[in-house]
Amino acid sequence: MREISPLAGIVAEQFDDRGQQRQAAEFGMWIFLGTEVLFFGAIFLGYTLYRMAYPAAFAEAGRETLVLIGSANTAILLTSSLTAALAVKAAEFGRSRLVVRLIAVTIALGLVFLALKGYEYHHDIKSHFVPGDPLFGLSEHAVIFVSFYWAMTGIHAIHMAIGLGAWVVVAILVRRGRVVPDKTNTVEVVGLYWHFVDTIWIFLYPLLYLVGRS
Repeated sequence: MREISPLAGIVAEQFDDRGQQRQAAEFGMWIFLGTEVLFFGAIFLGYTLYRMAYPAAFAEAGRETLVLIGSANTAILLTSSLTAALAVKAAEFGRSRLVVRLIAVTIALGLVFLALKGYEYHHDIKSHFVPGDPLFGLSEHAVIFVSFYWAMTGIHAIHMAIGLGAWVVVAILVRRGRVVPDKTNTVEVVGLYWHFVDTIWIFLYPLLYLVGRS
C-alpha cells in the first residue's frame, strides 16, 4: 500500500485525482465557514436587536471604546489579509521560500493585533469597562453593550489565535518540504479561514468602535 500524504501533494486513496482532492479540501473549508457565519450571525442579530432597543445606552458605551487601537488593528488585519493573499499566490507558483516569508509576516501582524487587543483589555479592566464591575460608571443598559463588546472581541481573538496556530503549522511543513505549495491547496485553505476572521473584524469595528461617534 502506498504511503498517504495529502499534505505533500500525493492523492489520498479516497480521491480519484489531485483535482478532486483539492476541491474536497476547499469545499470542506467553505462548509466550515458557513457554520461560522451562522454562529457570528446569531451574535450580530442579538447585538442589533438590543441596539435598536437601547440606542442611547449603546452610544454612551460605544464612546468609551479605544477607537485609536480599534482603527490600528483594522489596518493591521487588512495588511495581514494582503500578505496572506500574496502567500496563496506565491504557493500557486511553487515558491516555497516566499510562501514561508509571507506567512511569517502574516503571523507577525496577527501577533501585533493580539498584543494591542491585550493592552486594550488591560485598559478596559482598569477603567472598569467590564460587565459586573461594581464601579461600572455608565447607565444601566450600557452594560449590555459592554457584554457584547467582550463576547464579540473575545470570540474573535480566539479565532485569531487558531488562525495563527494554523499558519505556524503550514509554514513549518512548507519549510521542511512536507507541503509542496503548487501541488496542494493547504495554503489556500488556511488563507480562506484567515480572510474570514479578517472579514468578521471589519463588521466588529464599526459596531463596537464607531457607534456613538457619528
